[in-house]
Amino acid sequence: MQKLIGANEEDDEEEIEMDVKEEDNENGQKHISAQMMLGADGVMPSTSHQFQIQQQLQEQVSTPGGGARRSRPLEEKERTKLRERHRRALTARILAGLRKHGNYNLRVRADINDVIAALAREAGWVVLPDGTTFPSRSQGSRPAGDSSAGLTSSSSEMLSQQAPPTSLQGVSSGYCALVEYNACHMKGVFMPTPAPYDLSSSGHSQSSGMVGNGGEQTESLPLIAGSMEVINDKQLGVVNMKCELVDPDGLLKQLRVLKSINVDGVMIDCWWGIVEAHAPQEYNWNGYRKLFQMVHELKLKLQVVMSFHECGGNVGDDVCIPLPHWVAEIGRSNPDIFFTDREGRRNTECLSWGIDKERVLRGRTAVEVYFDFMRSFRVEFNEFFEDGIISMVEVGLGPCGELRYPSCPVKHGWRYPGIGEFQCYDQYMLKSLRKAAEMRGHSFWARGPDNAGSYSSHPHETGFFCDEGDYDGYYGRFFLNWYSQLLINHGDLVLSLAKLAFEGSCIAAKLPGIHWWYKTSSHAAELTAGFYNPCNRDGYIAIAAMLHKHGAALNFACAELQFLEQLEDLQEALANPQGLVWQVLNAAWEACITVVSENAFVCHDRVGYNKILENVKPVNDPDGRHFSSFTYLRLTPLLMERQNFMEFERFVKRMHGEAVLYLQV
Repeated sequence: MQKLIGANEEDDEEEIEMDVKEEDNENGQKHISAQMMLGADGVMPSTSHQFQIQQQLQEQVSTPGGGARRSRPLEEKERTKLRERHRRALTARILAGLRKHGNYNLRVRADINDVIAALAREAGWVVLPDGTTFPSRSQGSRPAGDSSAGLTSSSSEMLSQQAPPTSLQGVSSGYCALVEYNACHMKGVFMPTPAPYDLSSSGHSQSSGMVGNGGEQTESLPLIAGSMEVINDKQLGVVNMKCELVDPDGLLKQLRVLKSINVDGVMIDCWWGIVEAHAPQEYNWNGYRKLFQMVHELKLKLQVVMSFHECGGNVGDDVCIPLPHWVAEIGRSNPDIFFTDREGRRNTECLSWGIDKERVLRGRTAVEVYFDFMRSFRVEFNEFFEDGIISMVEVGLGPCGELRYPSCPVKHGWRYPGIGEFQCYDQYMLKSLRKAAEMRGHSFWARGPDNAGSYSSHPHETGFFCDEGDYDGYYGRFFLNWYSQLLINHGDLVLSLAKLAFEGSCIAAKLPGIHWWYKTSSHAAELTAGFYNPCNRDGYIAIAAMLHKHGAALNFACAELQFLEQLEDLQEALANPQGLVWQVLNAAWEACITVVSENAFVCHDRVGYNKILENVKPVNDPDGRHFSSFTYLRLTPLLMERQNFMEFERFVKRMHGEAVLYLQV
């Protein structure tokens, strides 16, 4: 046995099996034939193996009675077992080394695919959950900050130090990158410049009472600049996947630059998949604590997002921050914890609303998991709340942190301006649908629409969303009411717990701006996302009422949507950004909730800044209504160039209500 264990590795690579049997030759005499299987690489065994086989054959031929052993020798079976144990031990040591010394965030039972994906991301490639791999934008040589550039820095936010304590400001959890000056270290940073239809670019929240009357000369409006990003593994950023603060000296310089032009504060995502990565209720806040202390010492304000979603796989996603490993382990045995489409494809961006009250997460419900996370954050950073450093907490309510269904996943084939698909086919959602149908007295309605098309369909191509389609029939109204109410119930439940966890602090929620197909009767893209807003019904009033119930601000990205209508792709999609903006804003203002905004595109010129100011601080609004704060997207090295930085500084002053001369540059 020791001899077999000590065999060289080349011998271990061969897989040899023999099948020895007796056959009658033409003379009726018996002879023994042996069949030998090739190795996994298709190569014949080595000479030494051939000699061993011949020796075994001779021993079998000389066996009294001519009998033949039909199975592999026992020693060879033992050898195979030992070889597999040896390989597994090697794999375990490799994975342990990568986790310990390389900051690779590998699950406990990682396989070779996980290792390859981690190495590919380390090399600057993007690896989607389905295995699709392609070069990251950050490998390009185009200037950072360009919509197609690889180096992306995220949005920045400023909170006015003169603003009342109730002032809120937020940045979409999709924008997680900090200001970066060294492009060569940035590999796969999440969130480049969003397209007009990029769902992850919508809404950031900030709330306060109405400040001033909208007059530019008298009003100081909070402005945010400098949102921080969590970066994968060894990439330069703020907090890495081990929740460690990266490059604190460089970060301090960046924050001082923001402070020098009187920005009010910064914003950071606290990722569930990083903080509670490996085991339930084991939280690691180390990197965030060091960051918050640095912000506090510079006398800046801070906003945080409770990011309960996955980063990766959608428009603009260049990095992957998955859900916690222990949640993924549960999902492997019970995939119904994730949203599911009609074809049975699972979406791991976030957890299904169906398990909000189901104890399937190691004895806890989904909302209990969210509450425990938020409570841990509140306890860990109590002094920052007490000192007023943390001015707002935005609560993630779905994919990209937005209150919506993941109806438009790029990884499942969605392309703009597709209508998306309903996400209600996991067993828990179907259970809820069956219960609702039975209560209505029509148990046969316990199904999703079978004529709603696919992700990239157009409304007129379907029987459900076309003009006078089934969406407006008895069954369609029942289904859409159930589907949208489940979304509202989810937001209501999570925000009620957030209000309890962050008692006395401002909270906010984020909505997307789904404006394509708005000019059609069904508003199909909104329906699949959970907003029951066809042309004959206002689907945002109930959402605004729910936010008002919890005193939450509405985070809605719309500062520039009114100027998009001239774009050809929006015209073809029968989009109406302006109509959507006015509908959502009116619903919010009627409910007396605070609204904040952000720019949807990179802006470095005076014309763009003036458009933002015109929308955020309208001078001629008859009711004196305006946004309570604004989020600037995004602070990049391109913005820090002299010409651009001068324009940005001027914009900050105007946002704060200062009169600025139009100097000729």
